[in-house]
Amino acid sequence: MDPLIRRVSAWDGLQIHVRVWEGDPDRTPILCLPGLVRTSGDFETLIPLIAAGRRAISLDYLGRGNSAWPRDLSRCSPEACMGDVLDVCAALHVHQALVIGTSFGGLMAMGLAAARPSLVRAVVLNDIGPDIAAEGADFVRNFVGFDPALPSLEACIDLLREKLPPLSLDTDEGWRSMASLTYRRGSDGRFHPLWDTRLAAMMTETARDLWPLWRALAHAPVLLVRGGVSDLLLSEAVARMQAERPDMRVVTVPGVGHAPILTEPPALAAIRAFAEAHA
Repeated sequence: MDPLIRRVSAWDGLQIHVRVWEGDPDRTPILCLPGLVRTSGDFETLIPLIAAGRRAISLDYLGRGNSAWPRDLSRCSPEACMGDVLDVCAALHVHQALVIGTSFGGLMAMGLAAARPSLVRAVVLNDIGPDIAAEGADFVRNFVGFDPALPSLEACIDLLREKLPPLSLDTDEGWRSMASLTYRRGSDGRFHPLWDTRLAAMMTETARDLWPLWRALAHAPVLLVRGGVSDLLLSEAVARMQAERPDMRVVTVPGVGHAPILTEPPALAAIRAFAEAHA
């Protein structure tokens, strides 16, 4: 089940790289929103396992992957990213969706629910909530801003094995795939991040109050997937989320940090059931 590649023009003409897995147009589509510096490629393994004949869509935000990289960094702000997601949904006639958001993508899902409630039929939040732990945020900021300029993909694999939190990648093939979704060879022959490292400058240490944004999901069923050793979404934050939304289902992936890749057995089983319930 290979995706089609689409190029969608944002309001200012900048090109957004979109993957579309075609499916039954009468069923609720799946909209996958990647993490801050991740891309639509992160969902290529997951979608065939959960789509069950439904249409699925993901995208590279501007300044990441194969979308345009604007000179003006403000064009990559969260607010601008949300506008681009809405442009993609309009261009592809997505009026309601099951939204799966990893980390930053989960915050995008909350923003969509606030801006256009009817678009968000249900949501899977992957290791994200309205309270982001400082230690995890510091790691992400430093990682985003670092260009290792490595000589080979093998060196990239070694770096990721050393630097990333515990993940469910247990094969050489899995780590190679992660590295190829994180770095690519540049014109200088060295491997650089698949994102504009200036994005780190947008991650200020002044925390926003995200709880009002979380409450925008009040109308939508929520499944929360959490890494069991996540340093970004702590158990205290999950407890508060559950207190506000007793109907929210929580699935923990043992031994995994930020963020689960969502094909781990407990996460995959929960997402499949959730998707079927909100088809």
